[in-house]
This record gives sequence, C-alpha cells and structure tokens, in this order.
Amino acid sequence: MAGADPRVLLVYVVTSSSFRGRSHRDIAMAAIEGGATAVQLRAPELGDDELRPLAAELASRCADAGVVFVVNDRPDVAAAVGAGGAHVGQGDDPDAARGVLGPDRRLGISVGTLEEARSAVDHGADYLGVSVWETSTKPEARPGGLELVAEIAAATPAPVVGIGGIDPASAPSVIAAGAAGVAVISAVAASNDPVDATRALARAVGADRAPSGRRAT
Repeated sequence: MAGADPRVLLVYVVTSSSFRGRSHRDIAMAAIEGGATAVQLRAPELGDDELRPLAAELASRCADAGVVFVVNDRPDVAAAVGAGGAHVGQGDDPDAARGVLGPDRRLGISVGTLEEARSAVDHGADYLGVSVWETSTKPEARPGGLELVAEIAAATPAPVVGIGGIDPASAPSVIAAGAAGVAVISAVAASNDPVDATRALARAVGADRAPSGRRAT
C-alpha cells in the first residue's frame, strides 16, 4: 500500500475556485502555509491546458513543503506531474486508476457504504473518503454521519478521511469517530483568511503538535 503513514491525511484541504474570487492556486498555497498535511486539486471546470500546468506547479510546491498533493478524478494528470496520488469516485474505474498511478502513488476512493469501502480496499484504495454531513460544495454526496465513519474505520484497514460540513469545531468529533483525517473545502476556501482557517483546523485536530519534517511520499 502506498503511503502507509496515515498522519499525512490529518489536515486535508481540497481546492475550489467558487469562493471570494480565489483561485485553486490561492487556496492551495494558503493551505500549505497554514499547515495542511495534504492538498487536493479539485478543478473539474478546468481543461487540460489549464489543469496540467497548475497541477505541475502545485505538485512542486507541495513536495517542497512536505505536503501530499492529490489530483481529483485525473490519475493521468497526477502521474504526469509527479503528484502524490489521485482521488476518484464511485463512477470511476479504480483498477484503471491504479494502473495509471502505479504502486507508489496514493489512490483515494470516495465511499458511501461499508460495502463500497470493502470493495474500494479490494481494488487498491490507500485511503477512503467518507461524507460526514451535508454540504453545498458536494451536493451529490451521501452523508452518513459519524456513525458511518466509525463503522468503516473499524471494519477496513484503509485510513478514513471524513469530508462534508466539517469545520474546526466539528473536526475533533470526526477524528474521535475513527477518521485518520478531515478534509474541507469551504471551511478554508470561503473563510475570511484561508491561512488562519487552515491553522485553526490543524490546531483542532492536533496537527500543530505533530512531529515536524513531513514528507510528501
């Protein structure tokens, strides 16, 4: 399994260009400065001519900072730019994604049930994205609450990353339920200060007390 240390998933910021006129690069750079351990480029609105150079830049920036960099839904782009991995959904082919990524990059898969979680692990998932609460940034998600986080975390070997409606106030409960990390979009991207928002999330889950010297492996 690529990237066996689940601590690199603790503070996982997903980019968006939907808030306050900020770009994906703006959010990614703020997340890095604020102490994120992982950054996902989620930019379905960008064509390849824009996505690839942006992904290449962020892959380099994250590597320099010791932050894991993941590309959403585009394993081919992740592999081409030297990203740490890719994240795919239930409508994607995990075997094909793993084939493109190879054995050394992370593959994250979104799941909504224990059965999907077990299937994802069987197909090589290195971590599982589990929707916790409803959120306008991912209206298609099926939130399962803390109960689903706990169920999947207890029944599968892959680390769980909770996403959906999470902020610094609720993040500790997601970790307490068994998640290895918390992923956020609007809690950082829509905040008054994305750097401070990332720092607040890191403090909430104890990432600011984690050993230094993270490596984006």
